[in-house]
Amino acid sequence: MPRTLNPLQMVADRWQPSARFVERAALACVVMAVVIVVTGGAVRLTQSGLGCPTWPTCTEESLTPTPAMGINGIIEFGNRMLTYVLCAVIGLTIVAARSAVPRRHSLTRLGWAQFWIVMGNAVVGGITVLTGLNPYIVSAHFLLSTALLTVAVVMWQRSREGDAEPRDLVAVPVRQLTWVLVVTSALLIVIGTVVTGSGRHAGDAAKDVHRIPLNWREITQLHVDFVYIVVGLTVALWFVLRAVNAPAAPRRRTAELFAVLMLQGLVGYVQYFNDSPEFVVGTHMFGSCLVWIAVLRVFLALRERGEAATVPAPSGGHEAPAVGQPAAASSR
Repeated sequence: MPRTLNPLQMVADRWQPSARFVERAALACVVMAVVIVVTGGAVRLTQSGLGCPTWPTCTEESLTPTPAMGINGIIEFGNRMLTYVLCAVIGLTIVAARSAVPRRHSLTRLGWAQFWIVMGNAVVGGITVLTGLNPYIVSAHFLLSTALLTVAVVMWQRSREGDAEPRDLVAVPVRQLTWVLVVTSALLIVIGTVVTGSGRHAGDAAKDVHRIPLNWREITQLHVDFVYIVVGLTVALWFVLRAVNAPAAPRRRTAELFAVLMLQGLVGYVQYFNDSPEFVVGTHMFGSCLVWIAVLRVFLALRERGEAATVPAPSGGHEAPAVGQPAAASSR
C-alpha cells in the first residue's frame, strides 16, 4: 500500500540533517526568543508602543508605517516583522527535527509548541495595541515570551540528549530544592512585569497610558527581596550539591547561575539609583532572559536521559537516509 506523503515527509525523504544541525537550530530558537524579548523592550523604551496605532495593519489605511509616523512607526512595525523571522527559525527547526534520523517525536512536539506560543502571543500583541498598551495585557505579552523561551531552552537541551526515561542524578530533597528555586525565579519575573507596569516607561509618550495603580518603589523593593531569595537558594543549592558529591555539571550550572545573578543585580542597582535610564532597563530585560535560561539549565542538569542516538553520514558528506527509506536519487 503506497504511503500518503505530506510536505514534511517529502522533505524527510530527501534530507536527513545531522543531530548537530538540529541542536544548532534549537539553539537558534533560544537566541531568537531572547531577541524578541529585547526588541519588544526597545519598542516600549523608545515610546514606540503605539507607533502603529492599530493591528494587524499599521494604520487604518496602510499595512506598513507611513513617513508621517516617523521613527516610532518604523520601530514598532520592525518588531512585528521580527515575528516572521522567529517563525522561520522555528519552522526550520521543526522540519529539521522531523527529518532527522532517527526521528524524535519529542523534539517535533517541542518545535510545534513554540510555533503555537508565537501565534498566540501575536494575537496578545495585537490586543496590547488595540487596548492602548493596557499594562496587564503588556505583562501577559512578556510572560508568553518567557514561556516561549522556556520551551526553546527545553528543546535545545533535549536535542543534546537521548529519549530514555529521565534518571535523577541527585536525591529527592535536592530535586525539591531546585523546584523551589525555579518557582521563586518565576515569581521574580512576574513581579518584574508589575514593576514595569507601574513604572515610568509606559511605552508611548503621546498618549496617557494606564498604569498599574501600585507604588513603583514599593513593588521594586519586593522585586529586590525576591532577588535576595533567589540568590540565597542558589548558594544553598551549590553547597548542597557539593555536600552530596553531585556530578560536576549541576555544580557548574549552579555557579553559572550565581554569576549571572550577580551581574543582573549590578545592572538592577544601576537602574534603580539612576531613575531607570532606557539603555540600562533594556540591559536588565536581556539579563532577565539570561537568568531564566540559567535557572532552567540548572534544573535540567539534575537528570539525564542518555546519549542522543546518531546515524553516521555516509562517505561523500550527505546525511544518511532514514532507516527503511530509500536514498534520494540524484535524478530527483
